[in-house]
Amino acid sequence: MNRRNWLKSTAVLASGMAISPSIMNAGHATYKTPTNSRIWERNLRFPPDISKLKARLLANENPYGPSEKTRLAIMESVQMGNRYGHMDAAKLKGMLAELEGVTPDHIMLGPGSSDLLEKTAMITCMNGGNVVSADPAYMSLIKTALSFDAEWRPVPLTSDWAHDLDGMKDAVDKDTKLVYICNPNNPTGSVTDTDKLRAFCDEVSEKVPVFVDEAYMEYRMEGRKTSLVDMIPSGKNIIVCRTFSKVHGMAGLRVGYIVAQPETLEMIRSMVRSNMGMSITSLKGAIASLDDTSFHTMTRDLTKECREYLAGEFTSMGITYIPSTTSFMMFPLQMDGEAYLEQMFKGGVGVRLFEIDGKPWSRVSMGTMDEMKLFTKTLKSVIG
Repeated sequence: MNRRNWLKSTAVLASGMAISPSIMNAGHATYKTPTNSRIWERNLRFPPDISKLKARLLANENPYGPSEKTRLAIMESVQMGNRYGHMDAAKLKGMLAELEGVTPDHIMLGPGSSDLLEKTAMITCMNGGNVVSADPAYMSLIKTALSFDAEWRPVPLTSDWAHDLDGMKDAVDKDTKLVYICNPNNPTGSVTDTDKLRAFCDEVSEKVPVFVDEAYMEYRMEGRKTSLVDMIPSGKNIIVCRTFSKVHGMAGLRVGYIVAQPETLEMIRSMVRSNMGMSITSLKGAIASLDDTSFHTMTRDLTKECREYLAGEFTSMGITYIPSTTSFMMFPLQMDGEAYLEQMFKGGVGVRLFEIDGKPWSRVSMGTMDEMKLFTKTLKSVIG
């Protein structure tokens, strides 16, 4: 049985998961990037009882959401839990299409953006080839592609943590199936200039699809002005990904979408299902949240306030950090990474540990201001 037929006949795709054990455990296990990763490894580890954390700053979750309007819509929709949500999915797609300036056949929904990243990787890389991305990068799409025997071609970020667009362009060859760009980038929080990225996508998408992950775009004060979604109506072979997990505060409710050419989405739908994996409560919540722009503004403003507070604290502590426009910040450690992680956990603060060039780094998500003050107090006691 070839892989294409195997995919159709198994339940793997129903859950949006690839077959690799490293992918299946990625949400809760310790794992490392492939051996050809040029500059980074990461250690994904949570404390024994995450519910006991006083400051949960390890998963880029929005501490303020869902909004009140979203919660009310979800509560009211529970009584409809015996019905499929096809009509609500169609309504949400129509609202998103209007927002993005495309027609509904340019929109594909999914239970979170990671699900859509993985499904795209499955379909484009089922017969191998290679994926070009930055390094560091968000690894969901890449690890799924690797499980289908594709090659990863990592291109290190520049010295100012932007995508090396010239290097990525040079890495594309006849076997490249997809170019992946996360902007703003995770885990670094850094951004690549919009005009330069637009020119890159304009040229490279003539040869190979370019997947632009804009999960954190809405945290930027410029907002949607930095999006590349407006290149899609002109026919560019670009896939733009968005999520309700961040600014909307719906990470646990799992709603995301991609915007792409209709033929691209049809290729994906020919192998996998999209909104069938979404609950009617999540769909109703997303519909309500989409119109709640005051909540989005509040989230953006409070997150910016916390970033600025933390930047000031880092500066006073002599810590050099990566400038961020997202809901997280990353900084180098001058101590053993595992010891740092354990002591932060003991202090009730959840953070993430990474390695770049063999040296430990920490990523801290923006919580409430009280949580950020607890983080800085605990950090000072840990690093001395």
